[in-house]
Amino acid sequence: MSEALLSHAVAAAKRARRTAGRVRRRVEQINTVPVLGARARPRPALRPAHLSVLVGRTLNLAVPWPPGATAVTEARLVLERRGRRQSIPLEREPQPDGRLLLTATAPLRHARHDDATAPGPRLDDGIWRLTVAATDAGGQETRYGIAAPDVPASDGPTLPSPPSATSGASFRPVRSVDGHAMLKVTGPREHAELIRFDLRWDRVTVHGRLIAAGSPPDDYAVEAVRRGSGTILALTPAWDGDRFVFDVPLDAMTRGVATQRMWDFQLRRGRTRLRIARRLTDVRRPKKVFRTPFRTIATEDGALLRVHAHLSAAGTFAVSCAPFPTTEDSA
Repeated sequence: MSEALLSHAVAAAKRARRTAGRVRRRVEQINTVPVLGARARPRPALRPAHLSVLVGRTLNLAVPWPPGATAVTEARLVLERRGRRQSIPLEREPQPDGRLLLTATAPLRHARHDDATAPGPRLDDGIWRLTVAATDAGGQETRYGIAAPDVPASDGPTLPSPPSATSGASFRPVRSVDGHAMLKVTGPREHAELIRFDLRWDRVTVHGRLIAAGSPPDDYAVEAVRRGSGTILALTPAWDGDRFVFDVPLDAMTRGVATQRMWDFQLRRGRTRLRIARRLTDVRRPKKVFRTPFRTIATEDGALLRVHAHLSAAGTFAVSCAPFPTTEDSA
């Protein structure tokens, strides 16, 4: 390699390192909450080998026990907020190198929006302090804080803290201003979640769920809205609790139309309009991942339609459709 190429490569590597450092610092700032993790009498903090919330609702924690510390007979993770406490048992896992690892894998539940019979600690909105409480053979308890882990700067295909698929709530690990690990819980906002849509030879069927409803399901109207025109078609869904199902009205959407039109779908309650969308997912770019082909669909009256049911970049559900030209149209 020539000296000129080598100098360019070195300069590029330095720029990449600086950019990665700026991104990492920016992510750390976003994930820092303006509270203190330690109390008035700060406890020593353990640095976790791993701390994450997978698929939006499963807490995973692995904390090395300090070498030379008192032997542990029992340990638990304590989550505290404004006098409320929830605890999760910690498993003791001896490592080949002689260390002891305290681990936990537990489901997290929102206190108001999850099933009351579901297992796991039930947490309200707010910031919860994380503490390791360990008991030795003599029954004496020792408490440690948990230091915030380093924040990766990667921009992968999945979100680091997606919402829970059961409640729509968010359980996000954050760091306090003094460097302690904490858990930020945010309840779901009212929205219409797309569960799936079925593409058949004669119809498109949409399955959805109402999240954090502000009223009973009967108060919501389901509508198809044509982009650019304001044309609205009222639909009649079948409700089962907070879940709904309806067929896309392809006949009405293509009646008297010769070119392709794009339609969006929403739930309406008074002035509140909820676009049907897939939001309870960890996919960062749903349009690129949930790809669907164009389909030829035959309606009951014998017309052939070119239909594309898909997700937008923001995850909203949309359908574009147009009739195939007939021999009479081309004559």
